[in-house]
Amino acid sequence: MDPEVSLLLQCPPGGLPEEQVRAELSPAYDHRPLPGGDKAITAIWESRLRAQPWLFDAPKFRLHSATLVPTGSPGPQLLLHLGLTSYRDFLGTNWASSAAWLRQQGATDWGDKQAYLADPLGVGAALATADGFLVFLRRSGQVAEAPGLVDVPGGHPEPKALCPGDSPLHKDLPGELVVHELFSSVLQEICDEVNLPLLTLSRPLLLGIARNETSAGRASAEFYVQCSLSSEQVRKHYMSGGPEAHESTGIIFVETQRAPRLRICGHSSRKKPEVRMSGSHCLPTEGAEVAGD
Repeated sequence: MDPEVSLLLQCPPGGLPEEQVRAELSPAYDHRPLPGGDKAITAIWESRLRAQPWLFDAPKFRLHSATLVPTGSPGPQLLLHLGLTSYRDFLGTNWASSAAWLRQQGATDWGDKQAYLADPLGVGAALATADGFLVFLRRSGQVAEAPGLVDVPGGHPEPKALCPGDSPLHKDLPGELVVHELFSSVLQEICDEVNLPLLTLSRPLLLGIARNETSAGRASAEFYVQCSLSSEQVRKHYMSGGPEAHESTGIIFVETQRAPRLRICGHSSRKKPEVRMSGSHCLPTEGAEVAGD
């Protein structure tokens, strides 16, 4: 496995559909106030805005923990414990130069190295085309996270989609609707970033949750999504530009069998896919087809 990625949770083979996931929100799952207050977060945010004035703050869901119930148990198989955080706090903790110290201090103070980190829950898609390719994007220099690197389509589920305003309350975010936003957000990110029609995309299957150690263990829910279009059709849609075209500079196609850390078998529309996740956001460049750079 990529040393920059750790696997927090792996779903059963085949992945989990939306109805097999439950969410519980509570202020107890928010990140702890930083030692010394949030002056450092404010300073980092103001510095970022001077360098990238197009950035904007917004509420985000925070993943505190996730629990799989034993196979065969009735009801949903996965429980997500979620708090609330913000993009500002994410840049001021997970991406701060002091992130390693914050993790160490969290382990000392609370027995949890993520206690002081914003850890907004992201989403990512293993997007498979009808002719057997996985879709990756090269991130542009305008994004705050990992500019210039290759990633899968993805982003964040948005509390604002359920509760307009800058300061949503946990009690105003029903778990069932939060789970729906989690699953629908990955489809929306594909539509916005790759410029694909929603009707060409299958229902997402949750493969698991991975932590990105480059951003101090920030978690991302990883999904499998099948597209009914060929790679060439996907390329044409991407090249015509979408709502978030500025976030990437090129699209890359990798044959599914060349992606050793993501095994996807039997992805025919006539057969339920068998999906297993053993890594996240990785790209073997050999044999890749690139457009748009």
